[in-house]
Amino acid sequence: MPKLVDRRERREAIAHALWRVVDRDGWSKATMREVAQEAGVSLGQLQHYFSSRTAMLTFAMEFDAKATSDRIAGSLPTLGGQPHPRQVLRLVLAEMLPLHPEARASSRLNAAYVLEALHDETLRNQAGVGLREGRSMVRELLRQAIADGRIDEDRDLEIETDLILSLTGFTPLLELGVIQPAAALNAIDAHLDRLFTG
Repeated sequence: MPKLVDRRERREAIAHALWRVVDRDGWSKATMREVAQEAGVSLGQLQHYFSSRTAMLTFAMEFDAKATSDRIAGSLPTLGGQPHPRQVLRLVLAEMLPLHPEARASSRLNAAYVLEALHDETLRNQAGVGLREGRSMVRELLRQAIADGRIDEDRDLEIETDLILSLTGFTPLLELGVIQPAAALNAIDAHLDRLFTG
């Protein structure tokens, strides 16, 4: 009796294929046919799971967000039992930059998603939800650090939250070879050193 392929498993395999195509060739080359070939399925099979490129990209982004969270969660134990919030922020920021193959693929997929979201209201709303959730997480971490006396209480929480998020803007500079990874990490460290007092 033939094994039934799990629907989620197949969709995740297609999402991985989309990652690889976007990472290697760019979003413009990530046609349904190209992704189907990369995934080792027929175009008809792919269309059974995703009705459009947008649907495929949306699922890939949801899958990517979970994969990124899992990578961060998997690295947290290396920081010790009660990690300093500065260490946590550095880990998160470093993971958001294209500093290793998985993060680079995520970064390129994110860039494609943002470009699509600029012209698609549904995608824009979905992207906004994810970004607001990420901002809330950073804001809460900073709020707690201020309450614990690790950041001066006169710091503006909203501004500091946005400045932390702005550090992910190193991505195009890294991708285009304008700066090297060490320079981005040094800038992140310098900002965090200025922010945290204890």
